Amino acid sequence: MIPARPPGWPLVPLRRRELLISLTASAAASSAPSAWSQPVSAPAWPQRPLRIVVPFPAGGASEVAMRLLAPELQRSLGQPVTVEARAGAGGNIGSAEVAGASDGHTFLMAGVSTHVINPLLSRRLPYDPVRDFAPVCLVATVPLVLVMNPAVAQSLGVRRLTDLIHAATAQPGRLHIASGGNGTPTHLAGELFKRLTQTYMLHFPYRSTGSAQQDVVAGNMDLMFDALPTALPQIRAGKLLALGVTTASRSPSLPELPTLAEAGGPALKGYEASAWAGLFAPSSQPADQVARLQRDCVAALANPMLRERLTQRGLVVQGTGAAGLAALMSSETAKWARVLEVSGIKVDR
Repeated sequence: MIPARPPGWPLVPLRRRELLISLTASAAASSAPSAWSQPVSAPAWPQRPLRIVVPFPAGGASEVAMRLLAPELQRSLGQPVTVEARAGAGGNIGSAEVAGASDGHTFLMAGVSTHVINPLLSRRLPYDPVRDFAPVCLVATVPLVLVMNPAVAQSLGVRRLTDLIHAATAQPGRLHIASGGNGTPTHLAGELFKRLTQTYMLHFPYRSTGSAQQDVVAGNMDLMFDALPTALPQIRAGKLLALGVTTASRSPSLPELPTLAEAGGPALKGYEASAWAGLFAPSSQPADQVARLQRDCVAALANPMLRERLTQRGLVVQGTGAAGLAALMSSETAKWARVLEVSGIKVDR
């Protein structure tokens, strides 16, 4: 739930992009008889290995999810499935590459950055998230988790979320909050937190969430909103103090950890900010092939063993088809447009 813009906050005009996503893809295939009056059948698909581009650094939540999903798709499709991390420009480079692919065997494992936030922030986006892509399957949502350096937390007497809010309120600008870069989900989750709690912390954007996490662990930064899959090992090792997850409900991976809405008091009631990972095809992909990939993806994610592996790594398995992914994109666009508006964030990648 995004609060109304309080008086005095800046109203920054944003480029509006209507993400009204239509998923009524109909494919009417007709085949002409040959000279011998035999029907001409379409060539089998897939005919060669599939390549899944993840437009983020290796080791991130989207790549982890895709590497776990790939063997299941390989078994059902009968072809090798390779996963390639193609990071750069906040996900724009890899996304643009897949948008222009025409080989019928290249797909994209995208997220909220590439298909919601970047289009709202950039006037020079090298692809259109609606026109250039066909949604296939929503694989998983990715909870974020608010983490602190344990030594910093101890020095400030922070044991729970309300302690942090009190410390940040009492000493504006004292705390340094890292993120994976300007305009990323880890940045916007922090901006939403600061706006709702009326606190001020100095923001330091990094080139990746991994780099930001390293500095929080080392004590060079005080806290950050991190992706739960990448933060879990450090939390379990005691190198990061977890104060709450950003999702509307608790994570199955850390059921004892409350949500920010639960632990933050009245100011954070309704707080929710998560990332997600979804599979997309280029819009030129034949509809029957998109439907085949969707069926296999949804079926694979229904496998209890795969679901358990994904859950253990901090992901919340979804396994919904194209319609669910499209609906999520639409609702997320409206939500983050409002956050960007009240926060006054501008990033023109």
